[in-house]
Amino acid sequence: MILACQNISKAFGIDEVLKDIQFHIEEHEKAAIVGINGAGKSTLLKIIMGEEAADSGQVILGKDKTIGYLAQEQGHSYENTIYEEMLSVKQHIIDLDQQIRQAEQEMKHAEGAVLETLLNSYTRLTHEFETANGYAYKSEINGVLKGLGFTEADYNTKISTLSGGQKTRVALGRLLLSQPDVILLDEPTNHLDMNSIAWLEGYLGSYAGAVLIVSHDRYFLDRIVTKIVELEHGKSRVYNGNYSWYAARREEIRASELKAYLNQQAEIQHQEEVITKLRSFNREKSIRRAESREKLLDKMEVIEKPQEVRDAMQIRLEPEVESGMDVLLAEHLSKTYGANCLFQDITFDIKRGERVALIGDNGTGKTTILKIINKYIPKDAGRIILGSRVKIGYYDQEHQVLSPEKTIFQEISDAYPALTNTRIRNVLAAFLFTGDDVFKQIKDLSGGERGRVSLAKLMLSSANLLILDEPTNHLDITSKEILENALCRYTGTVLYVSHDRYFINRTATRILDLTGQHLNEYKGNYDYYLEKKDVVEETYAKSQSASGTSGTLSSPQPAPADNSKADWQAKKEEQSRIRKKANDLKRLEEAIAGLEERSREIDDELCRPEIATDAPRCMALAREQEKIAAELEEQYARWESLAE
Repeated sequence: MILACQNISKAFGIDEVLKDIQFHIEEHEKAAIVGINGAGKSTLLKIIMGEEAADSGQVILGKDKTIGYLAQEQGHSYENTIYEEMLSVKQHIIDLDQQIRQAEQEMKHAEGAVLETLLNSYTRLTHEFETANGYAYKSEINGVLKGLGFTEADYNTKISTLSGGQKTRVALGRLLLSQPDVILLDEPTNHLDMNSIAWLEGYLGSYAGAVLIVSHDRYFLDRIVTKIVELEHGKSRVYNGNYSWYAARREEIRASELKAYLNQQAEIQHQEEVITKLRSFNREKSIRRAESREKLLDKMEVIEKPQEVRDAMQIRLEPEVESGMDVLLAEHLSKTYGANCLFQDITFDIKRGERVALIGDNGTGKTTILKIINKYIPKDAGRIILGSRVKIGYYDQEHQVLSPEKTIFQEISDAYPALTNTRIRNVLAAFLFTGDDVFKQIKDLSGGERGRVSLAKLMLSSANLLILDEPTNHLDITSKEILENALCRYTGTVLYVSHDRYFINRTATRILDLTGQHLNEYKGNYDYYLEKKDVVEETYAKSQSASGTSGTLSSPQPAPADNSKADWQAKKEEQSRIRKKANDLKRLEEAIAGLEERSREIDDELCRPEIATDAPRCMALAREQEKIAAELEEQYARWESLAE
């Protein structure tokens, strides 16, 4: 056990947020804290870090263990550049390197006992340097920064000039490089694109320490964690498994608890009716039997009624009019800002009933495409053709379609003047705005509240083409699931931009990947996209090479078609070749790991006093070490060749 929370309770005024929270984290374990917005997840992390005081209970950290924390918002503004800030984490290695260089200079002129002392010091320093990964710390910094989406051109940027999201990424990089025994992460994926999230998944999955995450990114949790701590109604419950396992098990438990409660209530009612009937007989024997049953009822341990999860949003999306089969055609679209060409000559179409996800790295122009379709910004070239009877409903991630000075009630009533006050009240109540909440001004709302207002307007629009820009931002997991279910039931057409891979996996029927200024098409969900991504990109690269055109000029390259037997056979052969290469690499890596492990064992043996005095044994081990070193050189060369 490396971290434990024992009977943690915390109240703000009369609002008891946490009640006797209990769980523990083992060494190397990856766990998540989940719950709706306001459940106390961030508060619990702050209590663990000592930034908030618990009303009762205690947090226990293993002896001599270090802990690091990434908050959602970064309050500090450093004057360092990005690279200087990362280097500061490795200052102990830089100091060791300077001490080693100093020792080398001093040894040039030392003799006798002084030289021996310097040699001992030099040996100790170099051992510490190697143990601290001193020879590769710059590569480690580069790997983390590039993994988090920074380019070398960003390295000399002052942190004080960065946006809040960029500062959070810098703080995350600093935390990962410091390598504490326990990492606490509060919404670490909020400011990362898909490639950076995928990199972070791999990094945390192989991280030697323990990790405790608060996140609404269900796909991220599925890939990393093996334990879920659920916070609900102030109490905690622990599930051993990833998010999908937890979600299924949670529903089973809730159904079981409700069934047990209803069965017991039925039994209590039945016994009370029998007791009443027995007493109505007014005979000594029947009265004794009634009293006996009453005693049994009094001793019964009454099951508490399971609490509702929450008052949830009620989204019902339904088009007023059915559109034609051809909903939208974008032909030869291009858009450039100054010297920055976002995309050029891209073409795609959308048919009725499709749910199309537009994905890609930050800054590739996804939101720009949606705004061009909605005529909020002009295109440089190309055309947009809407099909017959198409009516667009637009959800803007920045909520610029909302008027900051209006109240929530005015926003809805001005957009839909035909609605009665009662109808507006009912709609807003469905999106959790009740009582005087409806008179709050838009500018005073949180991101999640603005999102709910935008969703309410979208529901009332009765559009048959929904265009959504990051619709799950600021929504908790329960609200995301409600939106997913609404979109899956929707009979119209959907085009959306999202970084939420779980959301994409559940809702998308087709994916358009905006990469390298062109579009690649995948006729399936996110899992299908991951399976086919390498094949499609390789196919696109070959087509560009064959045609001699620039890779930045392209119409969509669909996933390999199944139109002909030859194409199908070629695709299968290519997939087989890739699988074989991956298997060969895996076997080779296992062999290298075995040799490296044996080499370390020999080093350990040579350090043992009884071996050091056994000359024949030392020579045998030395020969084995030489043989392993030669074999490793050969294996490394093979690995490099295969990896290329």
